[in-house]
Amino acid sequence: MPAAHLLIGPLLRRVVDTRATVWVETSAPAVVTVRTADGATGSAPTFSAYDHHYALVVVTGLTPDSATTYEVLIDDEVAWPVPRGGFPPSVIRTRAADDADQPVRLVFGSCRETTQHATARKLPPDALDAYARRLIADPDPAALPDLVVLLGDQVYADETSPTVKRLLRRRRRRPKGAPSDQVVSFDEYTKLYLESWRDPEIRWLFSTVPTVMIFDDHEVIDDWNTSASWRTDMREQPWWAERIGSGLASYWVYQHLGNLSPDEIAADPVYTKVIAAEDATGVLKEFGHRVDQESDLAHDTERWRAVQYQWSYALDLGRTRLVMLDNRCSRVLERGRRAMLPPGEWSWFLDQAHGVYDHLVVGCSLPWLLPPGIHHVEAWNEKLADSPRGWVAGLSERLRRALDLEHWAAFRRSFEGLGALFARIGTGAPGTPGDRVGAGPAYAPPASISVLSGDVHHSYVARARFTDADVVTPVHQLTCSPIHNQVPAGMRPLMRLGWSPGPSGATRALARTAGVRRPTVRWRKLAGPYFGNAVATLTHTGRAAEVTMEGTTGDGHLRPVMRRRLTE
Repeated sequence: MPAAHLLIGPLLRRVVDTRATVWVETSAPAVVTVRTADGATGSAPTFSAYDHHYALVVVTGLTPDSATTYEVLIDDEVAWPVPRGGFPPSVIRTRAADDADQPVRLVFGSCRETTQHATARKLPPDALDAYARRLIADPDPAALPDLVVLLGDQVYADETSPTVKRLLRRRRRRPKGAPSDQVVSFDEYTKLYLESWRDPEIRWLFSTVPTVMIFDDHEVIDDWNTSASWRTDMREQPWWAERIGSGLASYWVYQHLGNLSPDEIAADPVYTKVIAAEDATGVLKEFGHRVDQESDLAHDTERWRAVQYQWSYALDLGRTRLVMLDNRCSRVLERGRRAMLPPGEWSWFLDQAHGVYDHLVVGCSLPWLLPPGIHHVEAWNEKLADSPRGWVAGLSERLRRALDLEHWAAFRRSFEGLGALFARIGTGAPGTPGDRVGAGPAYAPPASISVLSGDVHHSYVARARFTDADVVTPVHQLTCSPIHNQVPAGMRPLMRLGWSPGPSGATRALARTAGVRRPTVRWRKLAGPYFGNAVATLTHTGRAAEVTMEGTTGDGHLRPVMRRRLTE
């Protein structure tokens, strides 16, 4: 038995050309090697923090357009695959060197509590678990998706399972005032990931299909960064500094680090410090606290750029560009200047959104297009929260926090900015994506623009319409949530009513009384809402796009609940 063994992983994170990254957590310091059947290899020593040990291995020398099995060695002893594990071999699948004509398949969803056996509530079957079992039953590498895109609430720091609650009751030290059933320290965060990612089917899925992720609020706490007053109140809690620092540091280790390409990893300033330190606890502790405080500078572009750590990232698969946006950590929360992204990061996003591709996909934890009836309430509330009358602003702020009115609709500057960007791209205006047409300045617009989101615990497809622009590219909101959770039954009628013309008209009239202008974007629902656990697949074939959503049956299988062609 080797001195170290695998605690979590392997997680296959990014496959870029002939390279791949594989993330693991081990029980002790070790050298981790990944070796494929066709001779590609990679090796890295673990780095240590908070008495935990991690490695991110870059595998080089993969063969283009191939699928090869691999094994993970710890100090030259095979640790994966597990003997007699009962699962198909894990593989690394690469795309062709020129993959422009290859289809792209993105599986996406959000909000996954731990498996049925670990949760306190009786939830419908886990959709990602069901998806993994279907692949396990027919492990044809050609049928594997290109990427699993997880859109937030991969773990719940504030709604823990009975297993984690028992561990928390036994902890020796609890900061004053800290909730007894919520995690606070880095070590406690590790228990969330251990519980969730060691689920056997999920472990196999993550070892075989590349994954990228972005956080939402429950990785830290419900309604994280709702407003400036929320931040002020939380900072007065004696336990909050450790909670936010640990949450961001653990997110960097378990989720964000694997989002980066090999070149981005090498250039990441935090990673450079972490692997150089004998014990990176101090590095990650300082980073966790600093990156939260950077949000206070978000409105000041120059100061923010000087210190900011960016959670948003982008990648290309064939003729598809995916841009994942941080909807939580770096918000501008000043009254009258609220924005989902700070100016510096918004400029980065604009750069990423322009390029040569057929399909633009924007991933963000919060839906850009909500049911209209809910959207107008959030826009109304934001307007009143900026009122010069103190009592109006104060009451509106309390309502914002009580009802979770903090989606894109409640950051109107960003909502309208995103719509304007899509309109500009979708008309083929100069400087926008697509193939150059003739010798003039015009560009062919992309075939589709899709916004992937989660958070709201129901699934739907909506089509955007632009009133002031000749937009030829179809723009859709694709929301798939939850993977493993549920919306209270009493909330479902309200969410359905949010799409109805009558209630939507009434809330639009309410917003108008506060001086909210009509949105420059209009939208209508094409499919849904569906309230069960679900996963969705976005498929791009040439310039065609289609989305399929599948929900779980009572016996834990998947069934189609909606299919929609997104291009003409």
